[in-house]
Amino acid sequence: MADSFADSGVYIVKVIFGLYGLLVMVRFLMQIARVDFYNPICQGIVQITEPALKPLAMLFPTIRGVNLATLVLAFLITLASLMLISMLLGYSAFQPFFLAWVALALFGQILDIYFWALLIMVISSWIAPHSGHPALNLVQQLTEPLCTPARKLLPPMGGLDLSIILVFLAITVTERIVIIGLMQTLGIPPGFVMGL
Repeated sequence: MADSFADSGVYIVKVIFGLYGLLVMVRFLMQIARVDFYNPICQGIVQITEPALKPLAMLFPTIRGVNLATLVLAFLITLASLMLISMLLGYSAFQPFFLAWVALALFGQILDIYFWALLIMVISSWIAPHSGHPALNLVQQLTEPLCTPARKLLPPMGGLDLSIILVFLAITVTERIVIIGLMQTLGIPPGFVMGL
């Protein structure tokens, strides 16, 4: 019974903190990509994340249009979820190595966001190639900082943009070498930390 309670608690923590942390990380990437914040989806993300971000924004500066408080908030959300999961499973609430785990989890989450955004972009190019839907506009603007350098290496040929394959390859190699390698080095159990 206790194991069932702990498993349910872990699931709830992962869902609630995971979804909110994902929105915060998307907001951080939106700032980096300089997306159109008049997009209704962007405005929704800003409204949801603003209450938690406002106190941190007074402490951390904005550098070149990127609010560092957003990254700090994502870090704190992931750390809080890790500490709660650890307590629910009967371990110590905090260990110093949790900080390294959280940093790696955030990096993994960024790679996951870009992977799924690129996949959505590819599928939408087949289904609705000239759609002006706000979600597709956001995905296109979000992935542009990755796709632009790849297009310089592999320009579009015959109307096909194969540069996305390079980006997918770079993300996959980075996940396999960096993320999985560091997970093993740091001793992170699979599924214990959100984003990994």
